[in-house]
Amino acid sequence: MPDIRASDRERFHRLSKEGLWIVLGQTAAVLGSLVGVRLLTELLAPAAYGELALGLTVAALVNQTVLGPLANGVTRFYAPAQEQGDLGGYLSAVRRLMLAATGFIFLVILLTLAALLTAGRTYWIAIAVAALVFATLSGYNAILNGIQNAARQRAIVALHQGIESWVRFLVAAGLLLWLGASSAVAMAGYAIAVVLVLGSQYLFFRKTVNESGAAADPKHWQRQVWKYSWPISVFGMFTWVQLASDRWALELFKTTREVGTYAALFQLGYYPMSMASTMAMQFLAPIFYQRAGDASDSRRTADVNRLSWKLTGSALGVTGAAFLLALSFHRQIFHVLVASEYAAVSHLLPWMLLAGGIFAAGQTIALNLMSQMRTQTMMAAKIVTALAGVALNFAGAYWLGTSGIVIAAVLFSILYFTWMAVLSMRGAQQSLH
Repeated sequence: MPDIRASDRERFHRLSKEGLWIVLGQTAAVLGSLVGVRLLTELLAPAAYGELALGLTVAALVNQTVLGPLANGVTRFYAPAQEQGDLGGYLSAVRRLMLAATGFIFLVILLTLAALLTAGRTYWIAIAVAALVFATLSGYNAILNGIQNAARQRAIVALHQGIESWVRFLVAAGLLLWLGASSAVAMAGYAIAVVLVLGSQYLFFRKTVNESGAAADPKHWQRQVWKYSWPISVFGMFTWVQLASDRWALELFKTTREVGTYAALFQLGYYPMSMASTMAMQFLAPIFYQRAGDASDSRRTADVNRLSWKLTGSALGVTGAAFLLALSFHRQIFHVLVASEYAAVSHLLPWMLLAGGIFAAGQTIALNLMSQMRTQTMMAAKIVTALAGVALNFAGAYWLGTSGIVIAAVLFSILYFTWMAVLSMRGAQQSLH
């Protein structure tokens, strides 16, 4: 009994230390983002800020369909590779997959240039290319972060997540003061900043991740990561359309200025809830994956399922508290964190927080499904809810502008959460039989 208690205390101490690092890193990232919103909204007019938001949708495309799914697959298979003593083969497979992804993105850049030149939209060339470069480098960083997080190198991950947000906005602000206030200059600042963070991340990666093993079969890990990741890439395309449609719907039916004010609202409302979800998932993903193993043991998956629902309940509780707080203090929050030109949408902040929180709760359930290797069962839910979200965004923008977009976000999040919950409960029932 004393040995068990000592083991429990040691485990609690280790998990507490890891959790503290994640909280510190994500808190620093959120603070950096909030300071960055203040800086950029002071330096950029709402129309230019709207152009930057539209440019970031291009970066989101790469994240959702190429490097983001790859990062998920790479993170998921670190634990099995370690258990099998083949980290060498696993990392060799990761390098090959990253090289293939980079070649595909380079092709996308060339096609984008050709399309913009043909359409005569030369003004957008600089911001589009900068956005794609930023997305590619951010994707590399996410893959390194994923491996180090899976290896439980929490302090290193927290360090880089904490500084990345600050460096990105500070470099962008410096370039805006030096070269002039334009969306392309801000995006170039984002790209330069991520180069600095990626360089530091790579140096730490080389020192801390032990590439041991004889690299028995890199192709085996390539197949495994690809099989796991391709469904995420497929529904990632639809997810991207949903994520980008709010800004482009406002651009189509309203003005670029309204896109800018909405982007500030999104960063103050939806983004913090998303970051809180990321913090929880970053802490729990390696634990879920290690507990689930290769997802062949029903007892291990049932344990992960119980933990997932506890986390989901906590996410909904935090969302409710944030919603009530924002109802009372949305004006004060906007006064402190955003330039005065953007304050007209402050009354929508509570509802943006609500949408972000409910979606974050759905993501915790999705993590449970991913730990059970059930990415393919998520495809229908991801695709249908994304398409519904697009329809809601365009209808909302057409009828009510920014208010309609916020209403659409709340409805989409509820639909997504409900569908993920149903999939999780069905999976739990099937594992019992």
